[in-house]
Amino acid sequence: MTDGDVRPPGPAVSSGEPATATAGCDEPATQPAPEVGGAPAAVPSAPPRGRRRRPLWIAIALVLVLVACGVPGVLLLGLVGDAVGRPAAGRADDPAAATARRLGQRMTAQLDRQAAALLGGDRTGFLAVADPAARPALTRRYAALRALRVTVWRPAADGLPTAVDGRPGEWRLPVRVGYCFVVPGCTPSTVAIGTRWRLAGEEEPRLVAVEESAARPAGARPWEVSDLAVAVGKRTLVATTPTLRGKLPGLLVQAEAAARVADRYAVGTAPPDRYLVFYAGRAEWQRWYGGGRPKWTAGYAVGVGGGHHDVVLNAQSLSPAGVDDLLRHELTHAASLPDRGYADRSSWWLVEGLAEYAGADGQPVGRYEGLAEVRKLLHGGWAGRLDALAPADDAADDRVGGAYGVGYLAVRHLVDRYGEQRVLDFFRVVVHERRPVAAAAEEVFGDPWPALHDDCVGYVRAVAG
Repeated sequence: MTDGDVRPPGPAVSSGEPATATAGCDEPATQPAPEVGGAPAAVPSAPPRGRRRRPLWIAIALVLVLVACGVPGVLLLGLVGDAVGRPAAGRADDPAAATARRLGQRMTAQLDRQAAALLGGDRTGFLAVADPAARPALTRRYAALRALRVTVWRPAADGLPTAVDGRPGEWRLPVRVGYCFVVPGCTPSTVAIGTRWRLAGEEEPRLVAVEESAARPAGARPWEVSDLAVAVGKRTLVATTPTLRGKLPGLLVQAEAAARVADRYAVGTAPPDRYLVFYAGRAEWQRWYGGGRPKWTAGYAVGVGGGHHDVVLNAQSLSPAGVDDLLRHELTHAASLPDRGYADRSSWWLVEGLAEYAGADGQPVGRYEGLAEVRKLLHGGWAGRLDALAPADDAADDRVGGAYGVGYLAVRHLVDRYGEQRVLDFFRVVVHERRPVAAAAEEVFGDPWPALHDDCVGYVRAVAG
């Protein structure tokens, strides 16, 4: 799917009690405090713990974004020369194009200076290329990127500059940036942004504004539009707004524990070099990564290029008991999904079933508290086909919860029968290589898919019936 699937709200309950500062971790209770950036602020009290109704029926959305044209971030390096430095091979620039290219080179030189200042921790230098009116927004962006420990920032022109209608002396230059946080040697994520510039005589171009990134491939990143407070751990980075800063230490502990689970389900490559988790307040939930999620959504994973998927949690929809399961589920998406996501709704059961299996974290099947929703789905019109399991965006809560439960039970049956590694191999062939499920079953399991499908559905009926 390309635009997300959802689950109904409700208190997500992990296999144990709600995590404390050390629950679910291998580290001793005296582990070092997380490093936190951003200004402190008052934090609203946590909502009371809800009644235990079902383990994962918090609304989880998986936003699977296909990177435009499949161009990885590392290929963006060197685009400045091709885009604005010289004409295409065998063609001569007309005078207007030649002038635009020279102007673009001057703009990208300014962006290069700004990038060097950002990586060097020089705020004055970062702001020096901008008009005074643009500096407040750039100051916020600089602070957010530094809090996220930006290690790579590579701006490249994504076309020629064009004059802004009705604004004499102003020009717009599309820019694509490859960036990394915390890990210097990562494959960069990418973001496409618009920049506006002012020309005054022979002075260097001055940056007037940096526009929010487009709705695709992922929408506005949190660091583009919000002040951020950040906590960094060994495997994860957790960020939120200054208002919710007090949540960071506990969230980091829970994210680190979830990462150790999710690492086991990396498919095709090594686990992510770092999991990024953004904890959104009410306003940020509507704005980060384009917003617009269904009202029941409590979390999702979104592809941002370079093989990375950022995870977003909805602070308004989560009970303390639900965070552990949600993090395991979403971080497993980040570990298991291909960079380009997946577009075939017929494999929804496998994608969500694997994440749900990881979220359950080894608990006995009988303790899976969504069995009532599965039972209702079995008796409520589902035709018994896994490839038709994906719920509609406007489906009722119990229909969505039942679908996740069926996916979990089907994957659980495959794991019990063949083991985790062969199920991950099956996932790779179906989701990463995009081959038919029947061919994948024959290759990986050595069994015909029609019979195996019926065995999975029979297992679901036996457990939940």
